[in-house]
Amino acid sequence: MRVEELMTPNVFTVDPHDMVDRVFFLIHYEKVRHIPVVEKGKVVGIVSDRDMYKALGPKSNSNAIESNKEGTELHVVHKKVQNIMRRGVISVTSDTLASEAAALMTSNRISALPVIGGEKLVGILSSTDILRVFSKIEHAKERREQRIADRISHS
Repeated sequence: MRVEELMTPNVFTVDPHDMVDRVFFLIHYEKVRHIPVVEKGKVVGIVSDRDMYKALGPKSNSNAIESNKEGTELHVVHKKVQNIMRRGVISVTSDTLASEAAALMTSNRISALPVIGGEKLVGILSSTDILRVFSKIEHAKERREQRIADRISHS
């Protein structure tokens, strides 16, 4: 099985010069956990939900998130994505074996890999994508084993 069969092709991205509030919005409203940072068409970093929460600081830090007088507008303190992103991104290509990508994620203790075609971002592979396929394969195996067991018991 290849990465292209598992990856998410439509990826939200940010620019290193975007403000952190864009990342906050994507994480909370688009329900993504990893956002590649792209500059001039090249992946130069990645920001995870953990990086975002780390940038916000401890929960008791009242300066991390501010709201207006009506409490209807939420914005994150002014920082640029380049200040919180992780550089030296490990990536894969769409024809990388899924098992190889999973091993890369495990050995590097990361939960997402940008998928690169040429020098362009073509998708992202997350641990959730891998678990989804693993779950389907296991369920199919369990159903097959149950059908075999049912046939044997009816014989």
